[in-house]
Amino acid sequence: MPQTNQPAVLLLADGYVFHGHSFGKTGTATGEICFNTGMTGYQEVFTDPSYTGQILIMNNVHVGNYGVKASDVESGSVKIRGLIARNLEEQFSRLMGEDNLDAYLKLHNIVAIEGIDTRALVAHIRTKGAMNCIISTDITDLGQLQKELDKVPDMDGLELASTVSTPTEYELGDANATLKVAVLDFGIKKHILECLVSRGAHVRVHPAKTPLSRLKEFNPNGYFISNGPGDPAAMPYAVATLKDILNEHKPVFGICLGHQLLALANDIPTFKMHHGHRGLNHPVKNIITGQCEITTQNHGFGVDPEAVRKHPNVEVTHLNLNDDSIEGIRLKDRPAFSVQYHPESTPGPHDSRYLFDRFVEMMQ
Repeated sequence: MPQTNQPAVLLLADGYVFHGHSFGKTGTATGEICFNTGMTGYQEVFTDPSYTGQILIMNNVHVGNYGVKASDVESGSVKIRGLIARNLEEQFSRLMGEDNLDAYLKLHNIVAIEGIDTRALVAHIRTKGAMNCIISTDITDLGQLQKELDKVPDMDGLELASTVSTPTEYELGDANATLKVAVLDFGIKKHILECLVSRGAHVRVHPAKTPLSRLKEFNPNGYFISNGPGDPAAMPYAVATLKDILNEHKPVFGICLGHQLLALANDIPTFKMHHGHRGLNHPVKNIITGQCEITTQNHGFGVDPEAVRKHPNVEVTHLNLNDDSIEGIRLKDRPAFSVQYHPESTPGPHDSRYLFDRFVEMMQ
């Protein structure tokens, strides 16, 4: 619990209001509200670029109880716009913890509200769907809050990937490695790159709008299409580049947004989900092997299931066991595949890391 009792207000686009207390930075934050069902890994979640533009509810009752550590990150900064929780904790018990959550959020200018009935709030979102919201410690007048909230753009149709992509190229791994992977960065997580490097790959990470001609200069054995925020249908530049990549007939692996872009590159539409999948406990079935995996997920858009099943050249490889949404596809005539979930699994179980092994085998 915070040492201060400064009031904070949460207003949803449909008019629902929640009152709590300030935590982290004081001020006002806006974005699309979403929730994560994981009980651990909050720091990795906060720094995941795929959360750009979103106000996050952490479902676990206590958040911050094991502090923060510099190595427990997926990018160089916190990417969520704001944080909502039942209990945000200043005191932490982990001996390796380097600071408390309140100081960490203040360092990264993140407005947070705690003391919220998150069970009721999440139940409301599950029923009504994702929507924009506003948190404020400065504005208490609901009319003024509504005016500020009305200015926030909808996530549907919003292109955000280029805003979190690396501005310059960089390389990781052994420069003398026999396997080279060209990565298109739309908001890539650090541990995805580590999963590639740990398997002996030399990777070069490229800005989102890099053309195929530049990617080919690296002479890669394969191409990786990363995760990222925003609406994939608002990224025609990425779809065009991916179509060019597929014509190279080299191995292609896409994760999350990369999965959606692979679908779009094959003329399969995407859609805005009712409230998305976010957490580290989502069951997925591998249709090819018949085995099930517990997966880490973070996405608010999905691939049209009817269009996938009707496509003559695309095969479904993975299904979500909660709602039968498409979790994986592969092309029948080219060495390209993708999954909607996050096999690097930070945080989360490592059931799906075999997909990186599969990508390496395809390149070899």
